Amino acid sequence: MTAERAPFDLLYSETEEELRSAVRALLADRCDAAAVLARAETGRPHDPQLWRTLAAGIGAAGLLVPEKLGGQGASHREAAVVLEELGRSVAPLPYLTSSVLATEILLGCDTSTPEVAALLGELASGRQICVPALPLTLAPGAPLPEPARDAGGGVLTGRVTSVADAGAADVLLVIADTGLHAVPAASAGLTAPVPLDLTRPLAGVTLDASPGTRLADPATARAAVAGALLSGAGLLASEQLGLAEWCLTETVGYVRGRHQFNRPVGSFQALKHRLARLWLDVASARAAARAAADALATGAPDAPLTVAVAQVYCSGVAVRAAEECVQLHGGIGMTWEHPAHLYLKRAKADSLTLGTAGHHRGLVADFAELPAP
Repeated sequence: MTAERAPFDLLYSETEEELRSAVRALLADRCDAAAVLARAETGRPHDPQLWRTLAAGIGAAGLLVPEKLGGQGASHREAAVVLEELGRSVAPLPYLTSSVLATEILLGCDTSTPEVAALLGELASGRQICVPALPLTLAPGAPLPEPARDAGGGVLTGRVTSVADAGAADVLLVIADTGLHAVPAASAGLTAPVPLDLTRPLAGVTLDASPGTRLADPATARAAVAGALLSGAGLLASEQLGLAEWCLTETVGYVRGRHQFNRPVGSFQALKHRLARLWLDVASARAAARAAADALATGAPDAPLTVAVAQVYCSGVAVRAAEECVQLHGGIGMTWEHPAHLYLKRAKADSLTLGTAGHHRGLVADFAELPAP
């Protein structure tokens, strides 16, 4: 007989709601739609001052880092709340890449090592931004790209494409044939194609005899990356949830105020049905995203399955919500000035981030074929 799994805690705690209020107030003041559009048009969407306030002022960057290493000692549940709010405002901040993926990779290494502990402290305080030199599309369970070559002494050569937030990074985490290395971003060459999602730019990273500090051996590095990809995919569902919630709220508000034939367009039955279906989708997405965050926070044995289910569902809901937002806003939804296109592009980009829904659906099918315990 095996013990039954404790039920998921899908509700938000008082602490999580207080954190949400602080993050939402900051983003409403400093990261409204006009500000995001203005920064996106410059090609450098990252706002260093906003990042410092979120990371250090609120302490969001160190939520996953233990207190003894300079962090907040919180859990994935709190990090999920932050990502919900960042998704709600499509904030151009490197939270997913630095405070989740890079942080989780470092936590998967030997944190008693001075180099690892020091870098974690820098990330938790917001003094540095660190991103993994891995393709953003890399999915949990997928093989890692070809590692960089170490010529000896941590001198690395290699190339990685589609690295998110590389232009905002101070440090890159590079997988080499000798293990995990921390490489100063200034020593790497970057090529920046125009991305679909202007708020999360991608870059090609080229290492040409770039100096790196070795943090872990190859086996530890691979295990750390695998754990980080799982956590990243699970928490990405919360970003997709926040995005979908904004689209639903914004669309309902618009159709209530937009009149045709002397009545609100939202009173037409066809639109009522579309929005009712979307509300149900978002409510289900909230349950899936919260389950993934709770499974990661508690270290549940079925966390990989819960994360895969969350990605299968939330990815599609975010895209549908953004599409409905554009369509039901009519002509104004097609304009550059309205932020709907930012949400649609983020939703589409997120549907490829850390694995497509098809990849995660395959993982769910693999779990279904396993023998019962």
